[in-house]
Amino acid sequence: MTDLTRYGPWAVIAGGSEGVGAEFALLLARAGINLVLLARKPGPLEATAAACRELGVEVRTLSVDLVSEPAVGRVVEATDGLEVGLLIYNAGANTCSENFLDGDLADFQRVIDLNIGTMLALVQHFGRPMRDRRRGGVLLVGSMVGYLGSMRHTIYGGVKAFGRIFAESLWLELRDFDVHVLELVLGVTRTPAMARVGLNFDVPGMRVAEPADVAREGLQNLPNGPVYVAGGNAQDVEQRNHPDRAKVVLGSHRAIQKLIGAEGID
Repeated sequence: MTDLTRYGPWAVIAGGSEGVGAEFALLLARAGINLVLLARKPGPLEATAAACRELGVEVRTLSVDLVSEPAVGRVVEATDGLEVGLLIYNAGANTCSENFLDGDLADFQRVIDLNIGTMLALVQHFGRPMRDRRRGGVLLVGSMVGYLGSMRHTIYGGVKAFGRIFAESLWLELRDFDVHVLELVLGVTRTPAMARVGLNFDVPGMRVAEPADVAREGLQNLPNGPVYVAGGNAQDVEQRNHPDRAKVVLGSHRAIQKLIGAEGID
């Protein structure tokens, strides 16, 4: 395992209440790193914080909707005076899974704000002191959906593609300052969020990762940026880069239809 102490003494985890975010928190707490956990739901947030405090670290929590106008300011205020050596942005959910022509632009804008606007603001705020100290880490949680177009992911796939290119560029920018940058690309992962949207984890042949394993892979590979594909999905990602885009997109579409249990698979 990577020596995580170089990323202390504080880590900020956006989306740190459950699933992969909670597993990040527990791993960092076991390494003795104090935590600031950000999430929208106070119940799971406080439960994860309590579990981390039992491991002997200091934990601050902030229940916040990261797409709200005062969100970034509230995060800045909650972390004022702390030396944050690690930012994990695990908050980029798809909050509008609609066909583009049927969805509301305001709802799609929330997807953009969560995955791009707030993420950029927090990376810049915490990244500048890391650069000055010449030490730290930025881990952005991405998705395989960012490698190709897919139904009802018109905006979400686009923002996840942006996140990967951004991570690669930031990695170049900070590599001479000993600040590690990694986009951790997730496939299907058995998280509460994915369960709530009704994903079928039992499709034959479907590779399903566990949150604890994914979090461990991410922290272990943080020094090995700019991108790491978790859960044994590297070969699938390589196939998604095939130049015959129609073939790739249609093949992935059929697989996704099975995953979500859709009728009339074509």
